[in-house]
Amino acid sequence: MAEAKRKNVRKVRVGTVIQDRMDKSIVVRVDRTMRHPLYEKIFRTFSRLYAHDEKNEARVGDVVKVAETRPLSKNKRWRLVEIVEKAK
Repeated sequence: MAEAKRKNVRKVRVGTVIQDRMDKSIVVRVDRTMRHPLYEKIFRTFSRLYAHDEKNEARVGDVVKVAETRPLSKNKRWRLVEIVEKAK
């Protein structure tokens, strides 16, 4: 029973919009910190996620929440859930 509930859990990430020039698409930068496996130094790295923005409401600099979804195009595997904070 626990496996059936776990099946539909989608990954959710919070990041900053770095590009919004495409129609109904945005590019989100998700930052995270990692510890080097051998040298133990902590460093920052990031991922670029292509997300679907149905209403074209996100702008560059906005902090947004994106969720994993089925493949929507060659690169888009995420969709916009909400805008957490608008850019100043």
